[in-house]
Amino acid sequence: MKTLSITKKLAYAAPAFALAVVGIPVYVYIPKFYTDVVGVHISALGIILLIVRLFDAVTDPAIGLISDRLRTPFGRRRPLIFAGSLLTTIAILLLFNPPEMGAGDATIWFMVLIFLLFLFWTLVIVPYEALGPELTFDYDERTTLFSIRDGALIAGTLAAAASPAAVKAIFNLPETPAGERRTFFILSVVYAPLIIAAAIWCVMSFREKATKIAAGTEKIFARMASSLKNRPFRILLISYTISAVGNNLPATLILYYVEYVLHSARADLFLLLYFATGILFLPMWVYGSGKTGKKLMWLTSMALNTGAFFGVFLLGPGDELLYGILVFLSGIGFGATLAIPSAIQADVIDYDELITGERREGLYIGFWSIAKKLAAAVGVGAALALLGVSGYVPNIRQTDSVVMTLRVLYALVPCLCNTAGFIIALSYPLNGDVHRQIREAIDRRDRGEAFVDPLARSKTEV
Repeated sequence: MKTLSITKKLAYAAPAFALAVVGIPVYVYIPKFYTDVVGVHISALGIILLIVRLFDAVTDPAIGLISDRLRTPFGRRRPLIFAGSLLTTIAILLLFNPPEMGAGDATIWFMVLIFLLFLFWTLVIVPYEALGPELTFDYDERTTLFSIRDGALIAGTLAAAASPAAVKAIFNLPETPAGERRTFFILSVVYAPLIIAAAIWCVMSFREKATKIAAGTEKIFARMASSLKNRPFRILLISYTISAVGNNLPATLILYYVEYVLHSARADLFLLLYFATGILFLPMWVYGSGKTGKKLMWLTSMALNTGAFFGVFLLGPGDELLYGILVFLSGIGFGATLAIPSAIQADVIDYDELITGERREGLYIGFWSIAKKLAAAVGVGAALALLGVSGYVPNIRQTDSVVMTLRVLYALVPCLCNTAGFIIALSYPLNGDVHRQIREAIDRRDRGEAFVDPLARSKTEV
């Protein structure tokens, strides 16, 4: 299928909007809620989040392979998407509503629930993202599809970022432990049915295509290793992972940075500005990708995002206006750093089909999910652990050591990570013409005709 109707695209994008609750609330609000209200020590919380992401390094590719090989009357992906959405909502309800307990019990409660949440989230998100590359094989149509999906993700993140403040304003909740608990209770009962409804709309809107599924018994680690022979994927994965480590640090630390470095209470406003800017400028990047190619737009967005954010390292108390300007400039490139790599990833999966003869979206999405989660783990785990080591104490004015640690982790380290990712991405080899040659070679092979690997041919000619 070359093109999809706008209704189909929105149906595919719907779970991304709903599942954004596993983003901002879990990575930004939940850590501070559990440290400052529930009573979990900040270093323990950071270590737990790091360990749970290492656990994902096993579950993500395993679930990806399961979804590649699953055979049911309803397809490979859709049964897992539906089941995963139900389990995810249960974990959210429990994580967002911890009972009153001591610090030790609270730590165990958080550890168990966060493990379950990410396991169930993997069960839905890996098959869900693997479904996308199967919906269209057109180079530019994929950019549009994934821009709508990731635009929905940004919109959902924007809604999730605004939700705590909105709930407090609507229900007139105080900034007290009881008020915070009430806020997270309301958020959980809003998001639970939303996630299920979005998943149902998505799975009911598509009928999965008959797909080449290998019948071999190749071991999981052998299959994972074989995917890394895909050079375009290796470049994309390494570049994206390094950049994502940097991008997750500000997401984790913004509440701490705004309160303790800028001495401001407007963190929610800055989050809204960043995500709204990302949505506003996303169509510009999609249009540019169609004109000049995905790689150039990806590199340009990374450069803009990084260049603007470096100035944040130099800010201090009272610099709210300057910070807002830099957040806006950085946000211009934000949407593209999400949507364009997703569209590029679909293209490298096509190249895998050429060299292996099978569709392995689940395996590749599993790797991609590992990259995102490990990046988030380093961002959350290392950042919070280092903050604890530097002497962070909740709800007081922080020492100069803590403030400097915040400035370095929040601004300087992300810029260095993005610079490294940019340099690696320069060697990415696929463009529209090469992708067209890949699809033509796949069609020739399926017809039993001779074909040429365009990347191997290019390498020989060089």
